[in-house]
Amino acid sequence: MTQLPKRLLSIDVLRALTMLLMIFVNDASSVSGIPTWLDHAKETEDALGFADTIFPAFLFIAGLSIPLAIKSRISKGDSTWQVLFYIISRSAALLIMGFYHVNLENYSPASILPKAIWEILITLSFFMIWLDYPETMAKAKKYAIMGTGLALLIALAVIYKGGDLAHPHWMHTSWWGILGIIGWAYLICALVYYLSKGKLTILIVIWTLFAVMNIASHTFLDHDFLPIIGDCSAVVLTMGGVVTIGLYAHLVKIEKTQRLWLLFGMLGLALIAGGLIIRPYTEGISKIRSTPAWIFISSGLTILMFELFIYLIDIKGKINWFKAIRPAGTSTLTCYLIPYFQVALLELFNVTYPSVFNSGIIGLLRSLATALIIIWLVGSMEKRRLRLKI
Repeated sequence: MTQLPKRLLSIDVLRALTMLLMIFVNDASSVSGIPTWLDHAKETEDALGFADTIFPAFLFIAGLSIPLAIKSRISKGDSTWQVLFYIISRSAALLIMGFYHVNLENYSPASILPKAIWEILITLSFFMIWLDYPETMAKAKKYAIMGTGLALLIALAVIYKGGDLAHPHWMHTSWWGILGIIGWAYLICALVYYLSKGKLTILIVIWTLFAVMNIASHTFLDHDFLPIIGDCSAVVLTMGGVVTIGLYAHLVKIEKTQRLWLLFGMLGLALIAGGLIIRPYTEGISKIRSTPAWIFISSGLTILMFELFIYLIDIKGKINWFKAIRPAGTSTLTCYLIPYFQVALLELFNVTYPSVFNSGIIGLLRSLATALIIIWLVGSMEKRRLRLKI
């Protein structure tokens, strides 16, 4: 069988598809009359909806990318402090954005600015601070734009009011938001990978340890018994990606990549089976409650999808099949943030879709079209170097 390359293009394509689906399911959440299996399962349900598999897949793919990014920094000659700064600064950016998004949820009508304006301005600030500025741009101009974005972000925090009219409050963390969760998981897993020097045995042991802690938190310990990472669910998912790409790197090293098909297939099926076995004893399957069964089944499904994409992209060379959604894999954070502009502008100008576009199959087609248009827009922005880079 054909030997696989050291750099897998399938990771970018899988990331792009996952982002497409994330935008789609987020938009489809406002569509009524859709099949139950397509939506998120409710908090009290012991069930797994299609939408429940998207975020764990994104975390898993983030884990796949961690070793590749850190190895790239090392190969460029970065010192230990430079690599650590890279890890910490990326995490901080995600945490800051997640913190603002969480407080957007509790934005008070008593605030100075309408919610939609505040949403547009914080998103604009993110772009100004973390834009992928061309190296040819004058540093004075670059730092002036970044400084303006930072000042705007601080000013928006100063004027913020949350809660209702009777009980207003300032910004705080009720949770960390999607980007914040990714930020904490990335920080922990990237540090583990770097400090362990990528040794596969250590990575597997730590992945197992975090999985055990997640199981314990859903059996006899408090769900949030650990500071920040709570029941370790996001860390387990992300570390699963780190371990999986570590297994691939090991096969490349010993020149046995043909063993990947059996290894990944068995690992994916074992995780799904493991999730189903522990399901009755660990609070069932639930994304909202981040149960162990949800983590194991989602991880197994993502590994099997990764294996399929390795075959399609890296073996069969079908990357052009996914050309239309490529920007979602190369400018992923930009794709994630653009819908905040979209939603805020619709709210600001009181634009609503005709009722026919808010239900059933037509509503789902609207959501898919929305996702594809956003990715097309991001692709156009990418050509003009208008993309975020952290």
